[in-house]
Amino acid sequence: MITLWGRINSHNVKKVVWALGEAQVPFERIDMGGKFGYSRQYQALNPNRMVPAISDGDVHLWESNAILRYLADVHAPQLRADDPAVRASGDKWMDWQFHFADAQRDSFLGVVRHGKDGTDTAVAASARASEAMMALLDAELATRDWLSGPAFGIADMPMGVYAHTYFALGIPRPDLPHLADWYARLRERPAFAEIAAIPLT
Repeated sequence: MITLWGRINSHNVKKVVWALGEAQVPFERIDMGGKFGYSRQYQALNPNRMVPAISDGDVHLWESNAILRYLADVHAPQLRADDPAVRASGDKWMDWQFHFADAQRDSFLGVVRHGKDGTDTAVAASARASEAMMALLDAELATRDWLSGPAFGIADMPMGVYAHTYFALGIPRPDLPHLADWYARLRERPAFAEIAAIPLT
């Protein structure tokens, strides 16, 4: 039984819960971070005071994308390509997600946490930065169906979670058809619909 620590409204926790759902691996989730704070036990496991972290037997990990790679390698190899070049191509988009998160942060915090709209200066600047980066992702998705390669996999999860936020925020968005098609296919996946597509809080 895997133990996962993290609050479910965290983007990075959603990624891991989604992956566990796709892998059909049983797990226990313990609320941590945000309003739940950080217990001494958790800080001993992850001194960064961030979520998520997991324990799988004697294996203890933090950093959400490292956890995704571990889960695929150990519990769900079908979610990770065998070809190293294909894996690396997906990995770059997994890590690129952290740059996108920086771009989207002010629009997310402004709209969801502080009740602002697109007329707010910081929200508008963040929305423009997000749009520019999503145009890059749209161009990539014009060349293939999935960021993971020929089939859906863990490389689709980091940006999948952030794409939900992008489409859910009440801000203007350009027409990016390949992005929209990819997101629509993600929404058809039961684990995504249950975990990643929950309301933003």
